[in-house]
Amino acid sequence: MSFLSLLLALLIEQARPLVRGNWVHGTVRTWVNWISQTLDAGHPRLAWTTWLLAVGLPAVIAAVVHWFLIGVFGWPVAMIWSVAVLYVTLGFRQFSHHFTDIRDALDVGDERLARELLAEWQHVEVGSLPRSELLRHVIEHSVLSAHHHVFGVLTWFSILAALGFGPAGAVIYRMSDMVAHAWQAQPKATKGWVSDTLQNAAREAWRRVDWLPARLTAVAFAVVGNFEEAIDCWRTHAQRFPDDNDGVVLAATAGALNVRLGGEALRAEDGSDENFDSESTPGRTPETAHLSSVVGLVWRSVVLWMVLLALLTLARLLG
Repeated sequence: MSFLSLLLALLIEQARPLVRGNWVHGTVRTWVNWISQTLDAGHPRLAWTTWLLAVGLPAVIAAVVHWFLIGVFGWPVAMIWSVAVLYVTLGFRQFSHHFTDIRDALDVGDERLARELLAEWQHVEVGSLPRSELLRHVIEHSVLSAHHHVFGVLTWFSILAALGFGPAGAVIYRMSDMVAHAWQAQPKATKGWVSDTLQNAAREAWRRVDWLPARLTAVAFAVVGNFEEAIDCWRTHAQRFPDDNDGVVLAATAGALNVRLGGEALRAEDGSDENFDSESTPGRTPETAHLSSVVGLVWRSVVLWMVLLALLTLARLLG
């Protein structure tokens, strides 16, 4: 059932992607903001309680509905519920339009438009980034988006579904990601302000939730890419990225595609600036062709995931 649910959700999402500003995500954001404003008092224990309610309650609802549908209507109806939950928690089309628009702009040589699109996507100032740096940012953000929107959800969904919790794992991963971003530092005078204690709890919880998915994504990229270089880059450079989990994914990507990633994020620990290699992973300078390589890497990894799930499903049926 897990394999069929994932397959149907991915096919539906490709045919009819979830629109931006949909009511599901709007309701979730309202819930996350409400619970932080209601319970956030700056105490560590209450911060973790707030996080558990924000993430755990939707996951419990997803699991309870799954059990109810299985008990009353059987697994076909429960599978429809799993497909619906997966449809709103994973998917390429939730971020791929940004990637496609930027790639199209670069293909026609409009770097100004590509910079504007990147700034709009990531809500950052890009200034006058040179083409190689622009491509580096696009590759990094695209790979991380694929990990957060697809592979991380696949990991937790597969684990908890195998234990009988239905789509609860997909909800836990997506809610953890949303909460960590929604509770980031904001000016104290703004309506969305949350305490430092709650921000730290959300970041730490997200780091723990994403620990295993990040490493499984890195392994998948290594298997479908350049295995030896991906593993070597993972071991050598992952810990030098600002975020440990994202660093694992990006370092494996750099090795799998033989592309230089990281930039200033990988400046040598001693502050040395003697050579460019000390500031980035090894590999070729990012080029437009690497964007197609990223697409291929991600899709091959999805196929690998689905083949493994299909084999496990078959083994379970035969066993």
